[in-house]
Amino acid sequence: MVAHQQIHSVKFIKAVANYEDLPNNDLSEIVFSGKSNVGKSSLINSLLGKKKIARVSDTPGRTQTINYFLINDKFYFVDLPGYGYAKVPIKIKNNWNKLLDKYLNNRPNIKLIVQLLDFRHLPTDDDMMMIDWLKKTNKNFIITLTKCDKINKTLRHTQLKTIAEYIGISIENLLMYSSTKQIGIFELWKIIKSHI
Repeated sequence: MVAHQQIHSVKFIKAVANYEDLPNNDLSEIVFSGKSNVGKSSLINSLLGKKKIARVSDTPGRTQTINYFLINDKFYFVDLPGYGYAKVPIKIKNNWNKLLDKYLNNRPNIKLIVQLLDFRHLPTDDDMMMIDWLKKTNKNFIITLTKCDKINKTLRHTQLKTIAEYIGISIENLLMYSSTKQIGIFELWKIIKSHI
């Protein structure tokens, strides 16, 4: 049985550019965070078993709003703007930062933050800032390592250990994921379900 067979409906609800425009209800929110081009949209699409729900782009910085997707009319997937891309205009970047800061610190609906890192590389300074913030808050989070199929199977455990040590977190708190090979999809769904 494929994990996303339990998805009966997916609706794009809105793209939010201002905190005041966030949905006014108490539905649980599963938040996807990561740097530009880390594979957020691909991961969301693979979790939902859809190809074009979240917009996939080769251009970093394409997601410029907080995007809400209603799943089974019961909870939201929330796709955050990617961070750390220099070519986004300063004004837009400042607006993102204010919106994200307010959202992440004040939104009670957030049940889980899925923090994405590119498995092929050590976390960037921006990644580490986000991870340090996650560690300091009481938010539930899982660090998900995308594009793991790009690394040879025999080298994956070594890379996993290297990233865990770099972050200062146990390997158990890291999840390898591949949108194309469907690696980690069942594990991530299990974690998501435990928080909604």
